[in-house]
Amino acid sequence: MEAPPEPWPTGIAERVEPLVRRVLAPNPSPYTYTGTETYIVGNGADVAVIDPGPAGTGVAGHADTNGEGHVAAILAAVGDARIAAIVCTHTHRDHSPAALPLKAATGAPVIGCAPLVLDDDGPRADAAFDPTYAPDRVLADGERISGDGWTLEAVATPGHTSNHLCYALVESGALFTGDHIMGWSTTVVSPPDGDMSAYMASLQKLHDRDDRVFYPAHGPAVDKPRQLVRGMLGHRRQRETQILRLLGERAQPIVEMVPQMYKGLDPRLTGAAGRSVLAHLVDLERQGRVVRSGETWKITE
Repeated sequence: MEAPPEPWPTGIAERVEPLVRRVLAPNPSPYTYTGTETYIVGNGADVAVIDPGPAGTGVAGHADTNGEGHVAAILAAVGDARIAAIVCTHTHRDHSPAALPLKAATGAPVIGCAPLVLDDDGPRADAAFDPTYAPDRVLADGERISGDGWTLEAVATPGHTSNHLCYALVESGALFTGDHIMGWSTTVVSPPDGDMSAYMASLQKLHDRDDRVFYPAHGPAVDKPRQLVRGMLGHRRQRETQILRLLGERAQPIVEMVPQMYKGLDPRLTGAAGRSVLAHLVDLERQGRVVRSGETWKITE
């Protein structure tokens, strides 16, 4: 999906439903679409802030050119309400680093996914793990936090990262999907932490739910959730079939497979496509269907 024409509503609080507002961070890229979308849940005395985004605002001495002004925009949107929880779906650095300055400015606890810092040789500069993330409370699957008129329930969805959580807004049937599901693009699954088998299981988990709408961290809301998830499951199965067909023709490395599989791909996304192909291959290797020799992969004999 092509990004909408600028100007984008960066830094502006947009109401997407009665209990939810959205604030767009100033970090657009080929991997983040128009930027990270931070969600503010609640209208009463207290609110939750989901995925505060990249760091920086000048608040309490914190600064970062990638996230300049975003925490200030969140604070302006929150107004006089108390932030009861700063909630993170996962710890890629376009999602969680602003938790630190937001906590410094408000004293709000950081609640949500577990900490995770890994060396990842994936292609995304914005997807490096956030070493500053330090939650006050880690939520397990099904655990809830609540405030004035709102309740969020954690839904464990490993795959994009092993610590990824979605959050269900009990009162409205909305699900905040982070990077697990996005309406504008498929999710990058990048080993070693990204796991295709876990990702597929998490997709099936969401397909079996009855959420009314998905609010991803990048791109537009998804108003037909099960239809989209069904399509994503089918798309990933087709990729697996495509890989097996290519390897059935001859043994080959990922760098030769990507241009055959992704026709017309933006060159800036070639590395990400290769990581997802690798994730499929690692999954197939575990199943005993393919083997590798150096950079070359082939069908198991």
